[in-house]
Amino acid sequence: MKKIFRYIIPAVKISILFIAAYILGYSGGAAIHLFTSEAVPASADGNWGLSFQQEGEPPVANVSADELAKYNAYYAEITDEKVLYLTFDAGYENGHTADILDALKKHHAPATFFVVGNYITSEPELIKRMVEEGHTVGNHTYSHPDMSKISTVDAFSKELTDVEKLYQEITGQPMKKYYRPPQGKYSESNLQMAMDMGYKTFFWSLAYVDWYENDQPTHEEAFDKLLGRIHPGAIVLLHSTSATNAEILDELLTKWEEMGYTFKSLDALVNE
Repeated sequence: MKKIFRYIIPAVKISILFIAAYILGYSGGAAIHLFTSEAVPASADGNWGLSFQQEGEPPVANVSADELAKYNAYYAEITDEKVLYLTFDAGYENGHTADILDALKKHHAPATFFVVGNYITSEPELIKRMVEEGHTVGNHTYSHPDMSKISTVDAFSKELTDVEKLYQEITGQPMKKYYRPPQGKYSESNLQMAMDMGYKTFFWSLAYVDWYENDQPTHEEAFDKLLGRIHPGAIVLLHSTSATNAEILDELLTKWEEMGYTFKSLDALVNE
């Protein structure tokens, strides 16, 4: 049975979140993640943010699931069912994706890989393997800009359609219209433009600091975050550039399975 609820998110302590965003933000590949016990200000513009309130429960986001739904956008499934949606952001390749694909295949776990333009051109065989093994390749924009600063339809559209064209050239198939904003930066007008193009936008409800190639978390640190904050209906964001993720993924998926979780494609979420 699924339960539907609305988040009431007070707009408080904005300065704390801005400081957290500055500390946790980065320019090298994927997302701003806010992990704080404070309330998150409600906003349809800015940086994606999460506040983890209770173990085993979805975090409070800075936009409610109901508000996101107006734009065909998602950050989690609000459900009691122990289902997980695995996603990977891929800004470049450094030798770990094959191991990640091996682990996913072992566990029969579908995933969505959100890729940028240069990833498709530099790694066509990995793109083909993702498709052949039943995964989805999503759109992470052509050049990974701050999309919240793009205000024109033409500029916004070009970032997505340039990726679509490359994907179709490599695979011979049209690209599924699944979009993740780089660095989690968005605006209400961005969400509307993506929806007008037929896209569904995906944020996330679980991630951790895994993107610094030369400062990877230990296995213990990774398990602490990824096991402690897991919850039913989570959209999990990991980075395919992470050596730690590649090393622990088989064990991580096993541990989630032992906790009673199963893995579904984002297709199952949007077709509910």
